[in-house]
Amino acid sequence: MKAKIHKFEHNGQYILLDVNSGAVHVIDKMIYEMMDTFDGTNDENVVAALKDRYPEADLREALEELHELMTMNQLFAPDIDVPPTFRQTGIIKSICLMVAQDCNLRCKYCFGDGGSYGQERAVMTPEVGCKAIDFLIEKSGPRKHCEVDFFGGEPLMNMKTVKAVTAYARAKEKETGKKFKLTMTTNGILLNDANIKWLNDNDFSLVLSLDGRKEVNDAMRPDVGGHGSYDRIVKNFKKCIASRKGGDWDYRGVYTYLRGTYTHNNLDFTKDVLSMHDAGFDILSLEPVVLKDSPYAITEEDLPRVREEYDRLVDAYMQCRKEGRGFWFFHFNMDLSNGPCVAKRLSGCGAGHEYVAVAENGDLYPCHQFVGRDKYKLGSIFTGITDTKWPQYFRESHVLNKPKCRDCWSRFFCSGGCHANADLFHGNIREPYEIGCEIQKKRLECAIYVQAMQQLEKEENNG
Repeated sequence: MKAKIHKFEHNGQYILLDVNSGAVHVIDKMIYEMMDTFDGTNDENVVAALKDRYPEADLREALEELHELMTMNQLFAPDIDVPPTFRQTGIIKSICLMVAQDCNLRCKYCFGDGGSYGQERAVMTPEVGCKAIDFLIEKSGPRKHCEVDFFGGEPLMNMKTVKAVTAYARAKEKETGKKFKLTMTTNGILLNDANIKWLNDNDFSLVLSLDGRKEVNDAMRPDVGGHGSYDRIVKNFKKCIASRKGGDWDYRGVYTYLRGTYTHNNLDFTKDVLSMHDAGFDILSLEPVVLKDSPYAITEEDLPRVREEYDRLVDAYMQCRKEGRGFWFFHFNMDLSNGPCVAKRLSGCGAGHEYVAVAENGDLYPCHQFVGRDKYKLGSIFTGITDTKWPQYFRESHVLNKPKCRDCWSRFFCSGGCHANADLFHGNIREPYEIGCEIQKKRLECAIYVQAMQQLEKEENNG
């Protein structure tokens, strides 16, 4: 049976989620217990089950309130149907350019084999990168806004191509009316005054990679010679972010945030988030590693500890806000009133049909994590998409087509999880990676709690 509601408690706050509408309600303990029985049609069963614990008048008043929520489609809302557009060919709106399938770090958990993705180390030529822009222009059809992610390996190792592609994309904007949002993910080793200025001048959003505490980062993210990277990259990151403070940055549509990874070796990752915050960074993300047969992998036995740590993290996050030194944490940021559209809730990132990766030689894959997995090669920027079965298969691999997702309460928030992770563990993008699911559900509870508490705080301040 499909989950219609989900309820949980944290710090004495009882929270109820209506799965289909996304409505979140902060409730009392009595209603929390009522929801074990109430299905929208059985008021008398609810009263009979709880009349020895609560006054009948209170129970019936609460039932009236629950029925009002149902009338407003905020409780037991109707199921979401698959939009007809999912049966149509998708429009590609973003590409990931693997401008350097090489790296100057040797992160021990790297899914890309140290940047090579199981292939020979190489960098993308300007000609391939510019051809990829032509491909995006053609495949995005009438869509005006498109995205280009510069990725690796380490993209700063190939600034020649980055600059050439950027200049080409900006020129094509004027010719076609398109607008390209440019993003780069970098480990920061090569960030310097010159390329910081260039990235700023060209309105790049940046994802900066750091794993938290110095000892954790240096253990997991050594350079090619085996030396730690923390001191060098933190110095560069601080310089980069300082260059973007103030002025008109808030209006230029760019963002800059630190993204880290935690592993089996640092399940006390709250300390890593707070370490990044204490170092002066206030837009943060920290993801669980996804590995098979590795001492760094998160295991099923680790899950109770991970759940406890997210409780610890959400409490630390709220305490920082209370003290006036709050920060933005990616996984606690969700809009409970104006969430993603139905298509986004069903299919997530759009890998394989709205988003593709371009390998350094021009080969096309469903996303950057699929690069090198030849089974999923879609074609190339020179021939176009020649294996047409995969884009449609990815497009139809939404949560309502995944048996394990159909009945899960978090299905419209996680959108079925990562296809690449599902393939890594099961060889099937429609069979989600279970440990990732469990971590995601806990993280979502924390995010819902944060947003619900912030809404209560706002209502109290407004009288």
